[in-house]
Amino acid sequence: MRLIDTHSHIYDTQFDEDRDAVVTRACGVGVERLYLPAIDEESYEAMFALTRKYPDLCRPMMGLHPTSVNDNPGWREALERVADYLATPPEGIRFYGVGEVGLDFYWSRDWMDEQFEALRFQIELALRYDLPLVVHTRDAWDEMCRLMQEYAGSGLRGIMHSFCGSIDHYRALKASGDFLFGVGGPVTYKRSTLPDTLREIPLTELVLETDSPYLPPVPYRGKRNESAYVELVARKLAEIYETTPEEVGEITTRNALKLFGELK
Repeated sequence: MRLIDTHSHIYDTQFDEDRDAVVTRACGVGVERLYLPAIDEESYEAMFALTRKYPDLCRPMMGLHPTSVNDNPGWREALERVADYLATPPEGIRFYGVGEVGLDFYWSRDWMDEQFEALRFQIELALRYDLPLVVHTRDAWDEMCRLMQEYAGSGLRGIMHSFCGSIDHYRALKASGDFLFGVGGPVTYKRSTLPDTLREIPLTELVLETDSPYLPPVPYRGKRNESAYVELVARKLAEIYETTPEEVGEITTRNALKLFGELK
């Protein structure tokens, strides 16, 4: 089976004791690429080190996560460093996207204006460098749709990470840019309504992801997630779309490679 994890943070410290084994397990189930969205300055060097160790597998991005804006007096300076990295990547590093960026109002709405400003800044970077945008949205789907409508016709493209919006959100976002929709562990949860929404979205609009070490699929819920578990997401999508896991893997792999400019 061909698989791509379009959203993995296996450079996180939770993998420090067994990262090589995690990579081996991912490759063992057929994972061909690990796309690595950045979080903040504390983790950039770990992401670069992982990429240099596995250059054929890992594909780093650059960005500032929305929760790294909250209550952070240096967030504008952090954004300038994101811009600097994109302008002059470190030795041995090529950035494949701008991310992880977005809006997250789960914990608080006190920093909404700051998050909007940070997202717009990074959207402009994605357009400047013609890179896909990898977008985090939590408790902010209506706001995200309204903001993205401002960029309709701009050529903006990317992934709506961990999509859990409604079918109306899907339609609004598709009208705003060339977006794919990331599906991970939550699609396997018993009370998830996502399978019903996905039945109205073509498989050609989806990519697979894990968000490792977060959001593990059943039967690993409550434990650390890892990129090998993307296979379980593919198997769940095969049930939803009444096809084979291999077909899901093939279609979503092509979707991801095309988006990130790697389809040969």
